[in-house]
Amino acid sequence: PTGDALAAAAAASSLVFLGTGCSGALPDARCLIQPSAPPCTVCSQALSLPPDRNPNYRCNTSLLIDYCHDNDTHKYILIAVGKTFREQVLRWFVHHKVPSVDSIILTHDHADAVLGLVDVWVVQSSNHRNDVDDQVAVFLTQFTMDSVAARFPYFVKRELEEGDETARLDWTIIESDVNKPFVSSGLEFVPLPVMHGEGYVCLGFLFGRKARVAYLSDVSRILPRTEHTISKSGAGQLDLLILETNQLHGVGNGRSCHLTLSESLNK
Repeated sequence: PTGDALAAAAAASSLVFLGTGCSGALPDARCLIQPSAPPCTVCSQALSLPPDRNPNYRCNTSLLIDYCHDNDTHKYILIAVGKTFREQVLRWFVHHKVPSVDSIILTHDHADAVLGLVDVWVVQSSNHRNDVDDQVAVFLTQFTMDSVAARFPYFVKRELEEGDETARLDWTIIESDVNKPFVSSGLEFVPLPVMHGEGYVCLGFLFGRKARVAYLSDVSRILPRTEHTISKSGAGQLDLLILETNQLHGVGNGRSCHLTLSESLNK
């Protein structure tokens, strides 16, 4: 590429899919340590190629937004930080030369969306003494906040003792309301509540200044207000819809927490 092309690429925002897998990730360890006869094709293939060239090797669902501001400075916004976060950092942060995370947005309180919080301290900006400089902003609902506080009380206590090796996090409560957007690292996000199994609300997000992106990572049913918000009559034409699927065919039952491929294609 020419110098101009490289400069243009450096001044552009981008999305990095750190993971698009289920909570257990792929390959499923059970398929490998207790193989069936014949063995599971997907999990066997997941070990046949390096992860960066293998569609069957998938970490927990997570999206990294490399947001380029008008002054060409970059902010890195992380949506969901699950159980495989450390591997995602070693594999994809290094590959894409991502130096740190500026803010985190949590979709819900399940393990595959929050347990990586224990490793966030390694991606915080630090000075030459390896001391963490700034707090990372974390946006989450009150429900998720209560769950995180119960699991990780040391994350939310105000005073840390000398020698504590834990992330410095600045918690901000957001609403599950399409009419209450918030700003993370200079980029506006519209919460998109969806059902993740009946009786459980998970958040997706609508964002983007020059291109409109809707990100729905954990869905069993899209609520009418969310569907309207991302429709032409709501926010206008989407440029990109990121919608999950967890099975190939069929229709989920009342206990399903995810859409099937057939359901996603019909949305």
